[in-house]
Order: sequence, then C-alpha cells, then structure tokens
Amino acid sequence: MQIEETALPGVVILTPRRFGDDRGFFSEVWNREVLKARGIDIDFVQDNHSLSRQVGTVRGLHYQSPPHAQDKLVRCGAGAVLDVAVDARAGSPTYGKWVAVELSAANGTQLLIPKGFLHGFATLLPDSELLYKCSDVYAPACDGAVHFADPDLAIEWGLDPAKAVLSDKDRAAQSFRDFKSPFTYEG
Repeated sequence: MQIEETALPGVVILTPRRFGDDRGFFSEVWNREVLKARGIDIDFVQDNHSLSRQVGTVRGLHYQSPPHAQDKLVRCGAGAVLDVAVDARAGSPTYGKWVAVELSAANGTQLLIPKGFLHGFATLLPDSELLYKCSDVYAPACDGAVHFADPDLAIEWGLDPAKAVLSDKDRAAQSFRDFKSPFTYEG
C-alpha cells in the first residue's frame, strides 16, 4: 500500500495496490497489521456508506466531538468525489487549513482523516458512493457541522456554492468563525 503524507500532519492518502485481469480487480483496502507497522494504529468500530445521486451534492463539513470523536478512513466505491479535511484543532499551526483529494472508484485512493478534523465532500459524478470506516460510533449529541462555503476557509470545491445540493443541516451549518472547537492540538 502506498502511503502519502499531506500538508496537514496526520491526514494521509492511502492508495492500495490493485491486482487486475479481464474480470476486474482485487484490492486489499485495509489491513490493521500492515498499517500498524507503518505507524497507523486505529481500531475501527463502524462502517458507513452514503449515496449521492446528483453532481454537486455537498455533505459536510462534519465533525463528531469528544468523547465520541472519530478517525475516518474514506474511499469512493462508485463515481467520484472531492474529499476535504480541515484542521479544527485549537492551537494547531495548521488550524483552519485544508486539503482536498479526488477519491474515485477508478483511482481507489483513500483518505485517512484523524480526530480533530472537519470532513466533507462534493460529488463530481452522478450516483457517487462513499464508504468510510469510523473509530467511534455515531453519537447524535456530539454531531456538528461548519458551513462548507465559509469564506474564512476558502475551500476550492470546484462548484458554485449557490447551486450545491445540500441537506437542511448543512445549509444551516455555523460559520468557521463562530465554531468553538472541541478539539485541542497535542503536537
């Protein structure tokens, strides 16, 4: 498995090897022992799967606060998305900085997003499916969101924010400026 650091320490791009032939391919997308040997030791407890039918659907920027903060390993099973992680750890030298990675069924790339980061994605193709592993279970009382098009973050989504397909929760999400981070940088 290829492991690539990003500009945000802890946010890592994982690209599994694919073994293909005329029938398709096989790929091992997660192996605890292999990744533990490379310094990535996470106990995932929940798998999620989302389908976004329309191009320009945006989900996020979401977080789950302590005591149920989540590490996430995100991959695209069908279609393609622009996946975004934003450092939300108070005191971090990269607080408010973001990285974006195209995840697609074709490229097989995955993004590992640690606790303390906001997460969101925008669909690039219709019927895009995102699959992700989480290190803690969903806890509604700890669930939160920051508006994806916040000008203080200036994320380059590659779409017109006014035309984004959003949930009511994401449409009403708070600004980054009003966000009181429950995460602390421990670097």
